[in-house]
Amino acid sequence: MSQKNDRRCVSCGEIGAKSSFWRIVRVHPSHQLQLDNGMGRSAYLCPSAECLKIAQKKNRLSRALRTTVGDDLYQSLWRRLSLANRSEATVNHLHGTTNIMM
Repeated sequence: MSQKNDRRCVSCGEIGAKSSFWRIVRVHPSHQLQLDNGMGRSAYLCPSAECLKIAQKKNRLSRALRTTVGDDLYQSLWRRLSLANRSEATVNHLHGTTNIMM
């Protein structure tokens, strides 16, 4: 059963806590796009390279937000993902842990 603050990723369809996704907002009434805050139509995206790649390739954010999403917003999301991955790698290095996928 879903919780009150659960959201769905527009790319992969995963359902999870609101805090586990990036929020992209088409602000009302200006129709400007911004990340994380504002009032208006929102779309949620998993903070992963695969979901971001699919969302960009298949134009999922534009459809969900009912507006054109420019390359500048996608570049901001790619930068954010890169910074998140870099900081996670730094934390793992400091704690002596590694993530090995098998």
